Amino acid sequence: MKKLFVIICFNCLLLQLSAQETVYPAAPQQQAIALTNATIHVGNGQVIEKGTVVFDKGKITAVSSSANAPANAKVIDCSGKHVYPGLILSNSQLGLVEIPSVRATSDGSEIGEMNASIRSIVAYNADSRVINTLRVSGILLANVVPDGGTIKGSSSVVQLDAWNWEDAAYKIDNGIHVQLPSLLSRSGRGGGGGGFGGRFAQPPGDPIKRALDQIAELKSFLREAKAYHTSAKHEEVNLKFEALKGLFNKSQKLYVHCNIVKEMLVAVDFVKDFGFDVVIVGGSDSWMIADLLKQNNIAVILAQMHSLPTMVDDDIDQPFKTPAMLQKAGVLFAINDEDGSTRHHNLPFNAGTAVAYGLSKEEALAAISLNAAKILGVADKTGSVETGKDANIVISEGDLLDIKSNKITYAFIQGRQVELTDKHKQLYERYKHKYGITP
Repeated sequence: MKKLFVIICFNCLLLQLSAQETVYPAAPQQQAIALTNATIHVGNGQVIEKGTVVFDKGKITAVSSSANAPANAKVIDCSGKHVYPGLILSNSQLGLVEIPSVRATSDGSEIGEMNASIRSIVAYNADSRVINTLRVSGILLANVVPDGGTIKGSSSVVQLDAWNWEDAAYKIDNGIHVQLPSLLSRSGRGGGGGGFGGRFAQPPGDPIKRALDQIAELKSFLREAKAYHTSAKHEEVNLKFEALKGLFNKSQKLYVHCNIVKEMLVAVDFVKDFGFDVVIVGGSDSWMIADLLKQNNIAVILAQMHSLPTMVDDDIDQPFKTPAMLQKAGVLFAINDEDGSTRHHNLPFNAGTAVAYGLSKEEALAAISLNAAKILGVADKTGSVETGKDANIVISEGDLLDIKSNKITYAFIQGRQVELTDKHKQLYERYKHKYGITP
């Protein structure tokens, strides 16, 4: 019986290996490329009709309606097609969690509460099968965020065409992430993005008092870290405090994961008490205090639009309306996709939904490209199709934000033309062959 079990496991392993994608990271750009006759959506609100984009050695060298292709350039005629900046996933566990329901494939969470020294980048798996499914949607960069505890650790931005995490690293340790405890007395969904809600029994005692105590402990920890960095010399090195240095010298941002107003007011306190650059992640009720967020220069990453509202008395379509309300208030925001069933694939379509509820198409595009780049601290390198930036570009036959017409035909990361094959396409070809289907 034991021998039979070993044989079955070995055969399963062989099946898995034979099904691995033969998709390799692209080689560095060797030749100038010119995209001609395209409708160029720059990402900053500007649209150039019948324009040309030229890039060489990974950098964009020309963008205009009058630019000419260099003599030695490879020319791609984009007549009738649209050129966009590569989309950016603002908050994810991409490369950390492969199958959420299988513990052995999950490396995204750490035990303990104050995990300031945890770094997501060193656990990032550049061979994740999920990555290829995102590139075909136009997603070329992602912010990879650890989980677990009150202070989760530091996130890093990666580009999605790499052999390993060192190759993938685009901006390392760009921010520290904090998970605020829920300040809702009821159990269930919402209020701080607790994730599992009412699936687990609540500990005994007053949940609000317990949450306030956790927040007090967090503030005390941050005050100790501030005092640590104020001192010139230390008898002992505190790795957790050392990891927070970037918050105090403004080289890092503090990403506060929360949803309801009471919790977001705690995030505002971090600005007033410590002078941190704060970003709210989640922010489902951010529309209620949009003016306050604007006054304190707090950006928002909207976690998941295709969902029910957090509060029971919110409008049923409030998640769809929130982006337009933040735009009107002048709040810098990004749209994200954290749906566990689609694994971030619907990012452009979340933005498309926001168009139906008040955003313009170019504003919605900015929310998943340039705005996201600004929030993550990489706008100097990516987020828009502009001269001097990395050539992170996608070409679509139709509207990138429309699920019916979105069809990516080319994708470039730092000028490299990346493969647009994934497991879904391979299975499609496999069973089309099996049943003799001719499109």
